[in-house]
Amino acid sequence: MLPLADFTVVDFSQFLSGPLASLRLADLGARVIKIEKPVTGDICRQMYTSDTELNGMSTVFHAINRNKESVALDIKDEADRRIIVKLIEQADVVMHNFRPGVMERIGFDYVKVREINPSVIYGEISGYGETGPWSKKPGQDLLLQSITGMTWLSGNTGDGPVPMGLSIVDMFAGANLSSAILACLYRRAIQHVGAHVKVSMLDSAVDIQFEAVTTYFRDGGQLPQRTAVSNAHAYLGAPYGIYETQDGYIALAMGSIPFLGKLLDCENLENFVDGEQAFVRRDAIKDVLGKHLVTQKTAYWLEILEAADIWCADVLDWDRLLQHDGFKVLDMIQQVFMGDGFEYATTRCPIRIDGQVLRSTKGSPKLGEHNHKIIKELYG
Repeated sequence: MLPLADFTVVDFSQFLSGPLASLRLADLGARVIKIEKPVTGDICRQMYTSDTELNGMSTVFHAINRNKESVALDIKDEADRRIIVKLIEQADVVMHNFRPGVMERIGFDYVKVREINPSVIYGEISGYGETGPWSKKPGQDLLLQSITGMTWLSGNTGDGPVPMGLSIVDMFAGANLSSAILACLYRRAIQHVGAHVKVSMLDSAVDIQFEAVTTYFRDGGQLPQRTAVSNAHAYLGAPYGIYETQDGYIALAMGSIPFLGKLLDCENLENFVDGEQAFVRRDAIKDVLGKHLVTQKTAYWLEILEAADIWCADVLDWDRLLQHDGFKVLDMIQQVFMGDGFEYATTRCPIRIDGQVLRSTKGSPKLGEHNHKIIKELYG
């Protein structure tokens, strides 16, 4: 039995951060019921991240809303509101990711929900918290990356701000909410009390940068400096970075610079020493290393470096990754099925419990797909 079997989550959230949190709870065994607006539903259903769609909806909706149920209910309709109240009465968790004040206006904020269900775990994600000059701004991933300094960590020094190619703030905010909900469910089991969990994307975006922020304060408030070439970390010295080879790219993490010079037969590298110089002169070191590595194929360098226990890796794209035995052994891709029989491939939950891989063949729900089933359960 999965750890959250018999737990019910009523999820008002949309887009990415909230649904990512409820997806993790669903994969751990919880029953997740999405409350969606009739006709349009979760706005993410039509949020196309490319020109690809699955079964008439965006791929991102399918990816983060599998293993859930959907009820389409109009919050302004009294009959539908009564259904929502009955769902809340039976819920272990209620969650949303609306801007501050929205749930108060519609009458399902924590105070009102606690009156309905005193032991409920109520979780919410905001963009910027409840107060301050940014509190009413849209909590969107790129915007959060941009205002929190994160875009000055990737790319080379001459590239300007470079955002990450993933919705990383959404992901961490969702992970923070799900972990806090799990902790509160544990406390409720012991102390029989509910909880009000709040996570902001702003907090999460700053927390992701804990290493950089700590260094910034210790370093007298100096801004992070990216290298001119092969930057991969603003606070790490050479050889840390990705380098072009004759037929691809190779990633190098840690390694003694003089030792690399001898190992790779690169005399110019032997002129540098380790320690402070590996950071202060990292542009020069990376320039020398880059010009040398491009003279041979990736496999040639990997054979030499791996034999010497130097931390390195081939730089794969998805096509090559999916064909690699190192990926295949993880069995990370699963086939899931929607209620109408539509099948698609997506990732599985990355967690194993007692050796069991957590899978579910349930795909994402059609809008309002489970209205009849859930209303029948509530009213008999």
